[in-house]
Amino acid sequence: MDNWKVTIPCTLAEAQAVTEAEDIDEAAFGSPSLVASEVDAYADPQMPGSWAIHGYFTQKPDARWIRRLRDLVPSADGLRLKPERLPEDDWVTMSQSGLEPIRAGRFCVHTPEMPASTEAGITNFCIPASLAFGTGHHNTTRGCLMMLDAMKRRGHVVRSHIDIGTGTGLLAFAAMHLWPRSFATASDIDPVCGPAVVDNAEANGVALGQRPGALAMFIAEGLDDADLQRRAPYDLVIANILAGPLIELAGDIAAVTAPQGQAVLSGLLGTQADAVSRAYRMVGFRLAERLDLGDWTVLRLRKRGGRWTGKA
Repeated sequence: MDNWKVTIPCTLAEAQAVTEAEDIDEAAFGSPSLVASEVDAYADPQMPGSWAIHGYFTQKPDARWIRRLRDLVPSADGLRLKPERLPEDDWVTMSQSGLEPIRAGRFCVHTPEMPASTEAGITNFCIPASLAFGTGHHNTTRGCLMMLDAMKRRGHVVRSHIDIGTGTGLLAFAAMHLWPRSFATASDIDPVCGPAVVDNAEANGVALGQRPGALAMFIAEGLDDADLQRRAPYDLVIANILAGPLIELAGDIAAVTAPQGQAVLSGLLGTQADAVSRAYRMVGFRLAERLDLGDWTVLRLRKRGGRWTGKA
């Protein structure tokens, strides 16, 4: 069997759009396996070339396929893409082999192709590499895991938490492990994340449902959703998205956060941290902690005390 690869440099947004496209598998021959990977962890994720799409084929892709992939990546317009023939190996495993297990605090995140940690005191999560966003391999996700772990070690109590823009569900799973009797909620704007979270929950032994110790998953745009508001207030809000949406959601996040509750925010560059902190300071938060990993930043903010006035 011939095995071929096509690599397309792109932005983070383009990588998400291509790997989540529902009609990309309509082909006259073996459909490709599409894997997104970060190329430059220190670049702006919306700059062309900061990410890449790798398409793995069981036959040499023809010009139609090359054109179809390139049309989905506007920043690659005019770029000449050359298929690369691969050695006679398991091409699916090869496409995922670059994602080594990562450690973040007490957590180890690995793909099904990689072994779990056998170290005492380590909690393993298995997240498929094909779900490239939220696998723990980006410094923003890794930083959030480290921040959550540090909060638990310092004795923070969380009775209810929400992971906004959950992706694979990883950060929600981690918070559930740290505070196992809490009410756990996860949401994402993208409908494909619903089945992904359900599958990953089953693979990692995470209970689903509305009760304490189980995860309730919702597809929603931001916090403008009756179910998410009904489950408020939250002691902890996790949002690993981008700086712009974080700023836009500041008021809504403040409205559903309990007094003295906390927000762990990431998906932002260090150069964007002051603007995000300022937006949250204006709606009643104060900066409690900042973690920098390369050019990426995680913020932990504490909401000032007072009476909770209602939902967003």
